[in-house]
Amino acid sequence: MPKKPEDWLEIASPSQKPRGIFKLFLGYAPGVGKTFSMLSEAIRRKSRGEDVVIGVVETHGRKGVEELLKQIPSVPRQKIEYKGTIFEEMDVDGILARRPQVVLVDELAHTNIPGSKHRKRYEDVQELLAAKIDVVSTLNIQHIESIAPIVRSITGITVRETVPDWVPLTATETVMVDLTPEALQNRMKRGDVYSTEKVERSLKNFFRRGNLIALRELALRQVAEQVDRSLESYMEAQDIRKNWAVRERIAVCISSNPTGQYLIARGARMARRMDAELYVVHVDREFGLKKADHGALTANLRFAESLGAKVIRLKGRSVADSVAEFVRSKHITQVIFGRAAIRDWRKYLYLSAVHRFLRESPAVDVHIVTQESEE
Repeated sequence: MPKKPEDWLEIASPSQKPRGIFKLFLGYAPGVGKTFSMLSEAIRRKSRGEDVVIGVVETHGRKGVEELLKQIPSVPRQKIEYKGTIFEEMDVDGILARRPQVVLVDELAHTNIPGSKHRKRYEDVQELLAAKIDVVSTLNIQHIESIAPIVRSITGITVRETVPDWVPLTATETVMVDLTPEALQNRMKRGDVYSTEKVERSLKNFFRRGNLIALRELALRQVAEQVDRSLESYMEAQDIRKNWAVRERIAVCISSNPTGQYLIARGARMARRMDAELYVVHVDREFGLKKADHGALTANLRFAESLGAKVIRLKGRSVADSVAEFVRSKHITQVIFGRAAIRDWRKYLYLSAVHRFLRESPAVDVHIVTQESEE
């Protein structure tokens, strides 16, 4: 019976069972140098005395890769007959019997031939890691399940072999193998990636400059998200309460007041200038909204989404406390509050809430933006 994602994640948890170290070389297109980087690292490890073997590496006829391949021992592949043809797959049991310190497993998204121990290569990798064998592997961004449809919309090419999104998250370390689109196209023209007859066709299709720029951005964002999660985990484990402003994150606090759209637009302009993440936050108070306010709030939130903001709805008795906790948990660096031009008792309620927020929140820049009164 195949394992569920939560089963693999349980195996991956250090608190449940020690496992091997999983290092992933991530690229945005074939030919950026993932396999070459993986083999270069393996040779360095071997020179330091580590027991490194090749589980499976695909050369695709690339001479540089073939030269490095000769310097590392391999575990012979398993031969499997399928529909009258002999195929070769990584021999998981052979690797387990050999028990190296490190094994190289190329092309993580590969689908194994029927008759193999597991259906997918990433499942082979999880078994090796559970056996406390370190694994170094490679993956292109288009093979991540949730990203494949985006790649299809950009390139027009359907990616058929994918890994679930949770698989890259089990990597102990992710390294992006980067190359500018221009440099990759030059490699293509020199014949370093594909044979000569495939080069022109590839440069006009998948390897068009626009496609490569978009794919590269997807890969950079994937690595940035993983780094972000690692930082959050570290800060939580070390009980670091203050914000480390490694990236600007702006939160705009809105109510059901229609003038909230002015705040959202102001926040969106700031976010674009700083290349910051933008959140629009509304706190649902326990006593709820008047019926007439629901339409205005919905319009505000839709407007926020149209500008690319992440809409967050919180529940709490105190707006100040709820927003302060959100700022702490998401490491927000700048907060925007609106201030209506009012002079009655509501002014003192507003000032009291702002002072409470400043007292409860971590260090954060606060912008008070005056709105026109709705009266």
